[in-house]
Amino acid sequence: MNLSPHDTSAWPGLQNYAEREAALFAPFAFFSSQSAGRKVKEVDRPYRGPFQRDRDRILHCSAYRRLSGKMQVFTGDRGDYHRNRLTHTIEVACIARTIGRALRLNEDLIEALTLLHDLGHPPFGHAGEDALAECLAADGGFSHNRHALTIVEELEERYPQFPGLNLTREVLDGQTTRIDKRAATKVGLLEVQVVETSDWLTYSAHDVDDAVKLGLVTIPELAAIPLVRETLGEIRSACGELPPDVLRKTLVHELIDRQVSDVLLSTGPALANAAPKSAADVILRGLRIVVSPAMARHQKELQSFLYDRVYRHADLMRVRRDAQLQIRRLFEALVKSPRKMPERFLRRIESVGIRRAVGEYIAGMTDRFCVQQFEELGQ
Repeated sequence: MNLSPHDTSAWPGLQNYAEREAALFAPFAFFSSQSAGRKVKEVDRPYRGPFQRDRDRILHCSAYRRLSGKMQVFTGDRGDYHRNRLTHTIEVACIARTIGRALRLNEDLIEALTLLHDLGHPPFGHAGEDALAECLAADGGFSHNRHALTIVEELEERYPQFPGLNLTREVLDGQTTRIDKRAATKVGLLEVQVVETSDWLTYSAHDVDDAVKLGLVTIPELAAIPLVRETLGEIRSACGELPPDVLRKTLVHELIDRQVSDVLLSTGPALANAAPKSAADVILRGLRIVVSPAMARHQKELQSFLYDRVYRHADLMRVRRDAQLQIRRLFEALVKSPRKMPERFLRRIESVGIRRAVGEYIAGMTDRFCVQQFEELGQ
């Protein structure tokens, strides 16, 4: 049988994505049929929605694979247990899909947004980002959130018909809201909000896990935080005293479960009471993914603890200073000798200038490759 990939009626017995969404989504979810499309128009497939295609394009791009070589908080010199940017991204996607499914939102859009959200991170995490922002201060600065858009709109080379990945307008707009979160006043799609909520929830719990495993803090020290203390109390009531390694793992997944449950128990009834009729209605009425006041207070306390005791730990600050020095020296070395860059970044100089092109090249490096290039060029 010669089945056309473009004609829904030619696929007997198969459910197309529009039928699936109509059966599963809440009225206030963002339906794929509402998409504003892509910059370069493409033929759709009835069995594969536009956000599924976005997700897969991100998943298969080079920048996504390089996330496995980029630190989240801890570098490879502390072993290989801890998270990197890729594992963090996957974990955020798992939690975001859970929340999205329970609220009957568009999981494909949520997953595409999640896989994109950290794609623009340079080597050495936020330390690397700060160093590049300093190097490019007179040239527009550097933001990993903005750079993610540059990657998917310009730098990735996978298709002969267009530069970048030609993602849908909704995924690009969702990433755009991350560039300056403090200046963002407009409420976005619930799917975009789910990613923001899941990002914080994921890294806070998993940074606790990594910090304890690597010996930067102890569980008794963490117990000074009310959220952790309450969670430990519940664990001991249910399980008794556990071996330290088992207690750490149990604490982490219980912290996640408590926060996800709070999001759903706070947001679900609020959406039911508001009864928005569409995704546009959500935006018009300023409806948000929320947590309870008590959980918001707990999360703030946990965030403050992590900042003071983990992210500003002396060992991490040393790594941060060394990494920033390497990036600054490598940046200046490449500005002086741009021919050391691959040909495609030399071509970028014509459109964005030498300093921006060098910044983009460094931002794409893994931690290991950055160190290697510094040892060859930057010293």
